[in-house]
Amino acid sequence: MELQKKRVLIVGGYGVVGSSIARLISKNYSSVELILAGRNPEKGEALVKELHHAKTAYADLEKGFDLAAYGPLDLIITSMGDPRNIIRETAIANGIALIHIAEVIEDISPAVFLALHQELSAPVVFAGHWQAGIITLVTKQLAAGFNEISTVETAGLYDEKDHVGPMVTNEVGGFIAKALLREQGKWQYVEAKENGRTIQLADESSFEGFPMSSLDVPSIGALTGAPNIRFDFATGESIGSRNGTAASHDLYIDIEGFDLSGESTKLRTIVSDPQGVAHLTAVGTLLILEGIFGYGGQTAAEKGGLYSPETIVSTAHIISRLEEFGIAVTQETF
Repeated sequence: MELQKKRVLIVGGYGVVGSSIARLISKNYSSVELILAGRNPEKGEALVKELHHAKTAYADLEKGFDLAAYGPLDLIITSMGDPRNIIRETAIANGIALIHIAEVIEDISPAVFLALHQELSAPVVFAGHWQAGIITLVTKQLAAGFNEISTVETAGLYDEKDHVGPMVTNEVGGFIAKALLREQGKWQYVEAKENGRTIQLADESSFEGFPMSSLDVPSIGALTGAPNIRFDFATGESIGSRNGTAASHDLYIDIEGFDLSGESTKLRTIVSDPQGVAHLTAVGTLLILEGIFGYGGQTAAEKGGLYSPETIVSTAHIISRLEEFGIAVTQETF
């Protein structure tokens, strides 16, 4: 069946993360027309030549956001910060679907209250989760194998050899501040530097993580009801680097509870992308796009409203779907 043509604007579309998103969309859905926007459109011309149906455009969020400059749009993907919330407000006002991947918990309240006052005619997806929701999507599939979950501890290991672009690199130092987590059923903000966690690996090595207010934390709380939930950010040598190949980006998901047979279980799942942070983020974004448009065997979103990755992406077979993109997923009980 031929897919209906769509027009997608990627703000920050020729940066390291944005270009990974653009390449993945173009590779999988050549019928999608891409507009790659940023302050220096000429920097995206080489990328445009690689892609199907793509062009560059100007966008400077500090100076405003002129929707008329881009023509009719079916979706906007924001891969850069938007402190004025101008893209989300524009998308909501004009009934355009939106995926916003560059935000943390503290950033989303203006959009929530805007949605309370205005009927949404297209999906608006909060995707500021780690790698656009990969951890939460995998956790949702894994949770189906448990009767009861007491603890979900997750972590993202960033390897400094992984090239992710100047914006992300500059943000790494600011990730460690106050962080939202859930402990013994209580939601609380804690000082990250005072609440580190040592993550032990199978080879008896370890790395130190510090909690961060990723949107994965409330998403996992909503879907599992677990009284103990946290996400930790860490820097260190990735699985890829340790194996003598390119730096990978590694996600750790530890779930503790009772499985379907009633046995006490602690399951560790490791998601490792040998292509690094940008590619893993692009995969998460592509999965959300598929959920909005009904691509990749998913059912298209039937109505407008606020969504998170796990409420718009089908997760029954998400692990095998990730493996299609060359992402390794391993599991062990401990």
